[in-house]
Amino acid sequence: MAHTQQLTNEMTECIQNCLDCYSVCVETAFHCLTLGGQHADPRHITLLNTCARICETSAMFMLSGSEFHKRVCGVCAEVCQACEEDCSRMADGDETMERCAEACGACAESCRRMSAG
Repeated sequence: MAHTQQLTNEMTECIQNCLDCYSVCVETAFHCLTLGGQHADPRHITLLNTCARICETSAMFMLSGSEFHKRVCGVCAEVCQACEEDCSRMADGDETMERCAEACGACAESCRRMSAG
């Protein structure tokens, strides 16, 4: 596949951050539903699921060499930042929530760089 030769180190890192964030958000949504209370608020669960989906989509756009990956990464950065803030707000020593906030933050940052480049 010729397009893989065009993957820069920065893009490869962004793809990995997106895939990591995807899996962490899916795991965190289940964790939050188990916890209940504010963690199971529909807006929070929807944000986690939305974040997971846009991360998966961003990775796919980059892996497939889509000319639209920069725009998708821009949206991904926005959603990840919102999810990072939401998870940080609810973390309070919860390792799963902290891990989610970290993954979202890393993905937001790398997607911001991708969308600007």
